Amino acid sequence: MRIAVAVSGGVDSLCALLRLSRAGHDVLALHGLFLPDATADGPAPEGLRRACRTLGLEFHVADLREAFRQAVMEPFAAAYAAGETPNPCALCNQRIKFGVLQDAALALGADLLATGHYARLASATEYDAAWAATLPHGPDRPPLLLAAGADAAKDQSYFLALVPPQRLQRALFPLERRTKAESIAEVAAAGLDVPVPGESQEICFIPAAEDAYRDFLRRQWAAQGLPVPAGGPVVLEDGREIGRHGGLWRHTEGQRRGLGIAWSEPLYVLGKDRDSNSLIVGPRDRLGMRACRARQVVLHVPPRLWPATVLARVRHRQRPAPAQVVLDGDTLRITPHESQFPGAPGQIAAVYSMDGLVLAGGILDQIAMLPR
Repeated sequence: MRIAVAVSGGVDSLCALLRLSRAGHDVLALHGLFLPDATADGPAPEGLRRACRTLGLEFHVADLREAFRQAVMEPFAAAYAAGETPNPCALCNQRIKFGVLQDAALALGADLLATGHYARLASATEYDAAWAATLPHGPDRPPLLLAAGADAAKDQSYFLALVPPQRLQRALFPLERRTKAESIAEVAAAGLDVPVPGESQEICFIPAAEDAYRDFLRRQWAAQGLPVPAGGPVVLEDGREIGRHGGLWRHTEGQRRGLGIAWSEPLYVLGKDRDSNSLIVGPRDRLGMRACRARQVVLHVPPRLWPATVLARVRHRQRPAPAQVVLDGDTLRITPHESQFPGAPGQIAAVYSMDGLVLAGGILDQIAMLPR
């Protein structure tokens, strides 16, 4: 098999490239230009070229800046304008890395696209042989299912839950059983320089500077012809107005800091009433999600084959927790067995089996808090 490795310039993708090369595979490196100011002769591509020369590998660059703008940056800004808190990494994995970048890899003659994600691909045949026989196969491989990686602290299956299963059949995760520390040590021992050291920035297209978030969104809204969201009332659950907000986009469910309201006890964002443009706040003991709904569902395993107990994860930094999950038309209805710290509309809902298989993913669009 010929394997393309998506290389960003970070240590994880460089480790994936190194491991596959050392294993004797027919490997090429593929770097995608995503950001508006990215160039083929920038620091990351130049550093990757040097690494590939050291390893004796082909290096290719795919200009995907326009696709990234349309598929990730514009929907991100539009979701904020609608009062949501979007997850651009999940959209990038779905539409770019395992979308147009994977297409570019296949066009170069690759059979698979490998990435530096900490996630695992498990055999669907072992899960249910009869069902697995109906699924598409990757080159010389049984059909595969997305699962959590071995490093729980770095597991990225949550961010991959929207990638269609057919796309995963041509995916490879060389770091699936590695830890971050092992990847760093392996690259260092090989004597390879990491072009983009350090952890990846949470949102790669917004600089880590004060007011950069606000400035980016305002520019995007102007470019898309969207009005700047207006301010409105801050209210308690009983409807009493206790302040004003500068736009629902400035706040997210569960937020405590930045409300700017003096009160007898700390206040948290409990929800948003988009019809009245109201921000609903209350004390910590009211901050419990009893149910939620997710749209744009991607099924990895048919619900009829789900185990009796499933787990749901509605925030990145949250352990999957037991829940009742029902596929209702084209939406998932999720009811945790115990109330959870709330997710936010626009974020990802991922459904797991007890052993870490991803059963489904979707985008949250409704949150129901504890009844008063």
